Amino acid sequence: MEGKDLARKNLMELTPYQPGKPIEEVERELGISNVIKMASNENPYGPSQRAQEAMQKAIQQANMYPDGNCYYLKQLLCEKLNVEMDQLALGNGSNELIKLISKAYLSQGDEIVMADPSFSEYKTAAIISGAKAVEVPLTEEYKHDLDKMAAAIGPKTKLVYICNPNNPTGTLITASELSNFLEKLPEHVILIMDEAYFEYVSSEENPDSVAEVKKGKNIIVLRTFSKMYSLAALRVGYAIARPDIIDFINRVREPFNVNNIAQAAATASLQSEEHVEKSVKLNEAGKEYLMAELQKIGLNPISTETNFIFVDTGVDSKELFQRMLKKGVIIRSGDIFGNPTFVRLTIGFEQDNERMVKVLAETIAEMK
Repeated sequence: MEGKDLARKNLMELTPYQPGKPIEEVERELGISNVIKMASNENPYGPSQRAQEAMQKAIQQANMYPDGNCYYLKQLLCEKLNVEMDQLALGNGSNELIKLISKAYLSQGDEIVMADPSFSEYKTAAIISGAKAVEVPLTEEYKHDLDKMAAAIGPKTKLVYICNPNNPTGTLITASELSNFLEKLPEHVILIMDEAYFEYVSSEENPDSVAEVKKGKNIIVLRTFSKMYSLAALRVGYAIARPDIIDFINRVREPFNVNNIAQAAATASLQSEEHVEKSVKLNEAGKEYLMAELQKIGLNPISTETNFIFVDTGVDSKELFQRMLKKGVIIRSGDIFGNPTFVRLTIGFEQDNERMVKVLAETIAEMK
């Protein structure tokens, strides 16, 4: 018998996640050098100096099992967020936490509600748990359609996901919009606010989701050290929720899911405010530059609150991706998000932004 005959039938609905191509792979396959990656929303600054030093020290204890409770990291998060330790769960990236939430709260035949397009792992985790994803299209402004999402909630709905700011569009729901949505949320539903790009948001209308946790609402807030703190390779994320919700996430969590080096780096990163400040400054300058330059070449980028920009190029994004790849610039094609003429562009260092937009402009011109 083939693997498909032996596997669980609901897995036939899944397609493997397509990560952005690594620089080394592109250089090896195409025989080129000086490739830049502007596809995966990574902070161009490496980890802070304090985090690097903490990693070096932690390596010396690689023979020891890590602290399964992540005590010191939790302690700092408690101080930063003004929450208690039993309101936190740590994960191998927020990706793992999404799967842990599904394991803890979804059963066969349950449903989740999410936006389309949004982060695909919500749907993947639901399907693995035997649940169904009800996907609600974004508004014409590429924002979550909260009214239609509320209307999509039914008796089988257990989880609702809001990615804020949304990936891949970079759009934000406001504090008042979140408050109104929470009023419509039935008691049998948990809202997950995925705030992977929280630290990049400049809008004063950004909701305080953690405050909603403190009010006792059915809400889980997810954040990560992958983006702003430059620890994507180490995989560290955290969830904030009521203790009774966190309890069941921890019941399905592996005992040592966050390794010792990752814990040390994340703990040090929380003490490296200068790294956050310079990263925000770089991103804001890059965003301003790219938004203006994209408009100069006739494109209309979506206003973003993140470190990436989603824009309609008017040409086939898969072909555009391949052509730019050969010129040493890796971007993210929008076809995987159901937007075949869009691309997602990461904001990087000044010279990389300039090169990316130059190659983008000339490649679009070649294709028209």
